[in-house]
Amino acid sequence: MSILEAIILGIIQGLTEFLPVSSSGHLELAKVILGDNSIPEESLLFTIIVHFATALSTLVIFRKEILEICSGLFKFQWNEETQFSFKIIVSMIPTVFIGLFFEEEIASLFGGQILLVGCMLLITALLLLLADKAKDTSKNVTFRNAIVVGISQAIAILPGISRSGATISTAVLLGIDRTKAAKFSFLMVVPLIVGKVIKDISSGEINSISTDITPMIIGFFAAFIAGLLACKWMIALVKKSKLIYFSVYCAIAGTIAIIYAF
Repeated sequence: MSILEAIILGIIQGLTEFLPVSSSGHLELAKVILGDNSIPEESLLFTIIVHFATALSTLVIFRKEILEICSGLFKFQWNEETQFSFKIIVSMIPTVFIGLFFEEEIASLFGGQILLVGCMLLITALLLLLADKAKDTSKNVTFRNAIVVGISQAIAILPGISRSGATISTAVLLGIDRTKAAKFSFLMVVPLIVGKVIKDISSGEINSISTDITPMIIGFFAAFIAGLLACKWMIALVKKSKLIYFSVYCAIAGTIAIIYAF
């Protein structure tokens, strides 16, 4: 993997993990544009590294909230922060279930299936449009809402369905305060990313990979910095009801992908 490829893919991962345009969909599109041969076998290791980078950027942005959650857990207090942490755990259940029992089926959906990516991007565009038009958004996250948002996250495993777009849109459509919806969306994915990284490392699949570490380091920092910027930007945009811009973008990108597929 070249330095330029590492920078491009790192930035794509960092931006699209938080911006509602589908990180998996854009990475699939990037692979096609760069050519399958330009994304070598060490891509698994690279994917692990850039996903860890985006998880780390989330921890940095929400460090205060995470410390409050940890404080409540350690003190065994059933306060708002502790309840929030359990709601995040509840929201993970659908995705963990899908990941454990349908891993092979999910893997078969990736690998340059541009038509699928295009169609799913159009669905993402529709979700964002509906959320942008939502009016009553002043509620808190409940345990019932956490499950519903978690189901949206599980569906967003499909390449082209934006995870942040699906979860934030679902939360907003449920009437949840926009800022709280974005915060919940970004924090609920951190345990999943960390768990996936640990699973991939412990599986031993990357132990035999011999590769130049320089692109990996550069890709990590590209994803981390892009993630920091995208996370802050997305929170501000959701709060100001500016999801329509991403809806238009996803609609255009999805249409182009479908045309390209044919």
